[in-house]
Amino acid sequence: MEKFAIIRTPQTTYYGRKAFDNVGTEAALKGKKALIVSDKIMDSLGYVKECQSLLQKQKIQSEVYLGVNSEPTDQYVAEALNVLKREQCDIVISLGGGSCIDTAKAIAVLATNEGYIGDYMGGNKIAANDPVSHIAIPTTAGTGSEATDVTVITNTKNDVKMMIKQPAFMPDVAIVDPLLTLSSPKNVTAATGVDALSHAIEAYLSKKAHPMTDTLALSAMKLILDNLLIAYNDGENVDAREAMSLGSYQAGIAFSNASVCLVHGMSRPIGALFHVPHGISNAMLLPAVLEFSKEACIDRLADIGRIFKPESERLSNEEAAEIAVKSVKELCQQLNIPNLKGWGIDQQAFETAVDKMAVDAIDSGSPANNPRVPTFSELVDLYHVCYEYQFSTEETVS
Repeated sequence: MEKFAIIRTPQTTYYGRKAFDNVGTEAALKGKKALIVSDKIMDSLGYVKECQSLLQKQKIQSEVYLGVNSEPTDQYVAEALNVLKREQCDIVISLGGGSCIDTAKAIAVLATNEGYIGDYMGGNKIAANDPVSHIAIPTTAGTGSEATDVTVITNTKNDVKMMIKQPAFMPDVAIVDPLLTLSSPKNVTAATGVDALSHAIEAYLSKKAHPMTDTLALSAMKLILDNLLIAYNDGENVDAREAMSLGSYQAGIAFSNASVCLVHGMSRPIGALFHVPHGISNAMLLPAVLEFSKEACIDRLADIGRIFKPESERLSNEEAAEIAVKSVKELCQQLNIPNLKGWGIDQQAFETAVDKMAVDAIDSGSPANNPRVPTFSELVDLYHVCYEYQFSTEETVS
């Protein structure tokens, strides 16, 4: 571990069933008029109107931006920021998945700091002024964005997912209500669940991991592995949904403070160029990346293997590490995760883009945190492995 470590979390977290009911009370402490950043699905489910009603009870006015309909882009940020300024909103409330939350993070910072969101990538520009207050309310159990100081926004001019990390992007308040996740369909439950698992695993394997993030990452893994398949097969199981929400939140804190690794570095270019949802692209990559990394993190992978299979406690670390890799593959198979080809990515388009993806992955900085840091050529090879990866085989990546 480095000489010291830093833990950043939201100032206030509401967690548990009916936590959503507190949005008006919290908003009243922050300002007078809220911009709710959400999407049409959340609106059709009635969550947006419920949020407005809870705000109105506390005499908080609200405007709504429902333009987020895919992974967050700089265009969504610009549109929503215009609404915030035009309507003179002094609070931002994100209600939805990670795309809504990440969009809201960017708006909250730009409302008081100006400029283009890409200016803040890589620490090139630091937010000098406090952002507008942001209350983050996730409706999926996966991204953990409500607990992070990271936003990922696609630059629509060059098709690059910009990973931006600064303390200013941390929401003031996280409201984690598992009842809001009951509406998640099976494919979203699978994708976001493996996303959360990826966060926990990468936080634990990261070169920047430390004892606090280890504790949260291991707890998150156990919650997710004990409950993901239950939530996937029985979406109305509130106990499983509650455990998944907590696991996602813990994984969010863990990776925000320990950083993600190779999976996320490779995942962002896939999302930017082929519009694959972030959780799905992480899931597509996770088993192959673990195989690639295994020899450099045997002991830590063994810890993960023993969470998957507690009966492996007496096995050697090498055997337990292999169980971790095989168990992740089996889980992805049970959740019907496709490979890149199975998702429908054209092979010629993939071949044309693979070098750019490898460059963009390296430039993101995340692969440098991986136990085994790939070269450019190794990254290209690994993308090819993932294109037709078979989750049911016993083959390993050398």
